[in-house]
Amino acid sequence: MENAAVPKTLNEAQWKAVFLNDSAYDDLFVYAVKTTRIFCRPSCKSRPPKREHVGMFATPEEALQAGYRPCKRCKPTGGRLPDEEWIDGVAEYIDIHYAEPLTLQVLADIGHGSPYHLHRTFRKVLGMTPVAYIHRTRIEHAKRQLLSTDMPVTEIGLSVGMPNLSYFITLFKKKTGSTPAAYRQHHRG
Repeated sequence: MENAAVPKTLNEAQWKAVFLNDSAYDDLFVYAVKTTRIFCRPSCKSRPPKREHVGMFATPEEALQAGYRPCKRCKPTGGRLPDEEWIDGVAEYIDIHYAEPLTLQVLADIGHGSPYHLHRTFRKVLGMTPVAYIHRTRIEHAKRQLLSTDMPVTEIGLSVGMPNLSYFITLFKKKTGSTPAAYRQHHRG
């Protein structure tokens, strides 16, 4: 397979299939993005790459041999990644990185999808939006810190990724029914 290392140029029909996410072409070729070294099925819902960065391989095996990695979203090497697995991966990322500034765009980029699709699918699978999940995760971590440390409420709010004390107290009260200080006092003694 001498030519397997270099992806072939897409013809107009193939480019249209990639741009429109046409699943009818899924078994005919995979497209490879030269800048990211990732290959996808034509039906992958990821953001369309620039045409000049895209090539094609007849099979996923050819793309693998050329050093490209399979897309984690559309799993071009076998079977589609179910929405539940995709959202579980994003939720796991939130669970680990909850204290960092997380936006829908950041999560969508990490999950290799669009913000709109992530928001809609997240809500469908987990029954809440990604932002609501982030807030819930941050409040759960704050509750644990309130009971296990003597850190001031302000520091706890910042340590769990809340932008300011006022927002932290308002959100905490909305989720638990009490302020952080009252929660600490009630549950400690």
